[in-house]
Amino acid sequence: MSDNKKFSGTIKKIFTSVGKLLTFNITTIMFGALLLYMIITVVLYATSDHVTSYQVTAGPLSKNPVCTALALRSEEIVTAESSGYIEYYATEGMEVRQAGSVYSIASEKQDNEPVTLSDDQIEEVRSSAEQFSYAYNSNNFYDTYSYKYQIRGTILQAAKETEDSVEAAGGSSDTADREETSAGTDDDSDAVAGNTADKVISVGNQDVYTAPEAGIVVYSSDGYEEKTADTLTENDFNQMSYQKENLITGGKIEKGDSVYKLITSENWTLMVPLTDKMAASLAGRESIQVKFVKDGESQNGSLSIINVGDQKVAQIELVNGMTRYAEDRFLEVELVINTQSGLKIPVSSIVEKEFYTVPREFLTLGDNGNSQGFIRETSSGDGDSTEFVEAAIYRQVDSQGNEITAETQDDSGGLCYVDMDTLNEGDVLLKPDSGKIFTVGKKDNLQGVYNINQGYAVFRQIKILDQNEEYCIVDQGTSYGLRAFDYIVRDGSSVSEEEILYSGSN
Repeated sequence: MSDNKKFSGTIKKIFTSVGKLLTFNITTIMFGALLLYMIITVVLYATSDHVTSYQVTAGPLSKNPVCTALALRSEEIVTAESSGYIEYYATEGMEVRQAGSVYSIASEKQDNEPVTLSDDQIEEVRSSAEQFSYAYNSNNFYDTYSYKYQIRGTILQAAKETEDSVEAAGGSSDTADREETSAGTDDDSDAVAGNTADKVISVGNQDVYTAPEAGIVVYSSDGYEEKTADTLTENDFNQMSYQKENLITGGKIEKGDSVYKLITSENWTLMVPLTDKMAASLAGRESIQVKFVKDGESQNGSLSIINVGDQKVAQIELVNGMTRYAEDRFLEVELVINTQSGLKIPVSSIVEKEFYTVPREFLTLGDNGNSQGFIRETSSGDGDSTEFVEAAIYRQVDSQGNEITAETQDDSGGLCYVDMDTLNEGDVLLKPDSGKIFTVGKKDNLQGVYNINQGYAVFRQIKILDQNEEYCIVDQGTSYGLRAFDYIVRDGSSVSEEEILYSGSN
């Protein structure tokens, strides 16, 4: 009995040992195979040629320069004719006609009366406040004071419109009493409205002063009012030393104090300091488009390059749009130099590929009416026959070498560029419905890049619109061309067409 147990134990140990051995061997084999695969992959990657890819983007060749421009205008400072307490009638940036009421001076401080506005007028004030809040810059805190009086003038003007409408409807006894006690005649009322050319009109205990000529009212001064392009100095462009004085006051003013500034012409000038490189890029231009960063508006102006001391400056003459920026001496502007837009690619990616050129008159459609190609003559045991060869047409040009467009598609003459893998040199092509033949053999080159979206190099044709030393802009929508966000080989000379590539980062 004991011998049987001993034999059974021995057999069990043998099977256990075999099982452990097989398990160990299978695990080892699987691990070894995985390790070998990894080694082979690393060796292949290390010994393969790598290319750097570039993702095609759409846009201009380079960004337009954004510069700080100094604005010059036809400006004059208007001073107080007498001493007293001032009330403002015109708001900041308001256009006034000649003899339009701007402000009044009284010997005593005037009490403010409650004003009732309509819902529309309240909405106008609220909208104006939202716009000011959106554009507010803490570096120009003095604008807050100007805006305070602008809002006050807007409210007073709205109140006057309400009062005028009441008078038109028959008026009230209170209004009539005010008219009788305002030391006024009909002539005086017209004077306040700006219907006389007199500079000052007495109304009650106030002297109302009018604009000497039509213009835009601005309640600040900075010492640049009399400067011209000929009198500027290099230091005038230094914003660190620029100081702007707010002319609005709620107290008493003295005779001869500056009250407001009047801009009398819509024509104005932007003076833009330039680097030597920018000056060279603008040389020869007589006009330029300017885009204002403040509000995104653009306009064209005449351009000339002058010297202010040792500084080259672009002098841009503008004939409109000044009103929007009447309060600004320095403006951030974008000089729109690069107007050509397309697909941006590196110059290093450009390669040339050879194509057969075939007269366009030999191009025809296949039996399905969709595919393009040629009728090629073939030889067989039964004699000469023909076959239709579908072809990829990379480019078509007219007899003058210009690209075929939808408008010139039906014009006769010209050539088409055919991939050399489609036809063979010496092939004889037949013109449809004609006995005319053409023997394939003439070649020409097209510029392009290698597209690697699928992991191998594919030639894509390009049409260069503009270029500099590093990049170029190519046309969008070219047949067998590029699209935005395609990946191409940055160095086109480093690969061959249809080569499988390991792509690096951009």
